[in-house]
Amino acid sequence: MKNVIMVAENQLKNCKVAVSNDMNSKTENQTVSDGSDKKQTAEKRPDYADDANNTKLEIGEHYMVQRGDALHGAELLQRRYNESNREFEFYVHYANLNRRLDEWVPRQRIGQPFDSGSENGLGCGITDLLHDQPGGRKITRNQKRKHDEINHVQKTYADMDPTTAALEKEHEAITKVKYINKIQMGRHEIDTWYFSPFPEEYGKAPCLYICQYCLKYMRLEKTYRYHLSECTMRQPPGNEIYRKGTLSVYEVDGSEYKIYCQNLCLLAKLFLDHKTLYFDVDPFLFYVLCEVDKQGAHLVGYFSKEKESPENNNVACILTLPPYQRKGYGKLLIAFSYELSKLEGCVGSPEKPLSDLGKLSYRSYWTYVLLEIMRGYKGTLSIKDLSHMTSFTQQDIISTLQCLNLVKYWKGQHVICVTPKLVEEYINSPQYNRPRLTVDPSALRWAPPKKVTSQKKK
Repeated sequence: MKNVIMVAENQLKNCKVAVSNDMNSKTENQTVSDGSDKKQTAEKRPDYADDANNTKLEIGEHYMVQRGDALHGAELLQRRYNESNREFEFYVHYANLNRRLDEWVPRQRIGQPFDSGSENGLGCGITDLLHDQPGGRKITRNQKRKHDEINHVQKTYADMDPTTAALEKEHEAITKVKYINKIQMGRHEIDTWYFSPFPEEYGKAPCLYICQYCLKYMRLEKTYRYHLSECTMRQPPGNEIYRKGTLSVYEVDGSEYKIYCQNLCLLAKLFLDHKTLYFDVDPFLFYVLCEVDKQGAHLVGYFSKEKESPENNNVACILTLPPYQRKGYGKLLIAFSYELSKLEGCVGSPEKPLSDLGKLSYRSYWTYVLLEIMRGYKGTLSIKDLSHMTSFTQQDIISTLQCLNLVKYWKGQHVICVTPKLVEEYINSPQYNRPRLTVDPSALRWAPPKKVTSQKKK
């Protein structure tokens, strides 16, 4: 798995590189504070067993936890004392749900223990969804995959090959507990999803304040307000290579704007599980999508790509910030990456593994593009032809057409099996999603970098 670039030691070693010079960082209380002095915060804390019926909770054990209007089985991963609420909180991972739903909960939301090996603590009937089909039919493999993606069902170690399982266990050990609950960025207050390796005093703050222009991060609101009055940046660094209406894309070189790109990676990790690139940004280019108004260029999302990718990956990491999701920006970024690949004259594919949301976005985009080509094409088409027309890899094309049952394996090769009527049926189906936003190639001002070739000495 190429994404696993760093282990915990490297994260800790390099954390100093991207430290923001937060004002008063040495005097600031690092726990959740209500403004009291140190004498008050040092008061004797109550035994957390006294919170509810004198029942002591064990870290690593499984309990029923109130989630929304239902109880759901969860594992207790960590405990901390909230100074402002003067109570203990517990960090829980809900059984069979994606880790981005992990959260800190107060003691009163935690109920009775449950057997993690049983299926009785899975909340709203996930097991029933998988097995109870109309007429007693069992769910198909394709239906189960789609269900797992949509409902954020986590893969078990048994579903992975041994190498992937080992890497996943190591990854979970490093990123198990998320301390930063939310960030304030521009006009948005955003709940975070995952752990991110911000330096120690920042990484355990319940809230971070992040400048939407330079991406400097701070712990204190007063520091943040002062910074906003002094910061002169109103757009990402680098070159603006695309402008269409109120949308703009900037190309930022990681070797030229290291701090900005490191801060962008740390921000992205709050919303991406399998992201391990934070500090070694030199080999990467970052394409930053912004909404532009009279105040400046507001960060919407980005994707990064290696300057030289042996695997022909045209995307290393891709993210749309939560306030801008479900507005078409994710597919716009995907489309933009393929427009660059077309100009480079090569095929490309995103680096694996993709997040569950990433898989859905890419699959939907590939489906749209391929069906649109087949819809109006006269004559015969091969997998190779489609790859040449789209810059998709042949493997991505085959896997997409297999999901649509539009390709068969015959005499040692994959053959497209489609009729105009079948294409129209897919296009008119509810599952077909036309992108809200598209890239205008005429608005793209970019040329691929010239590759330096070493000349032989005479």
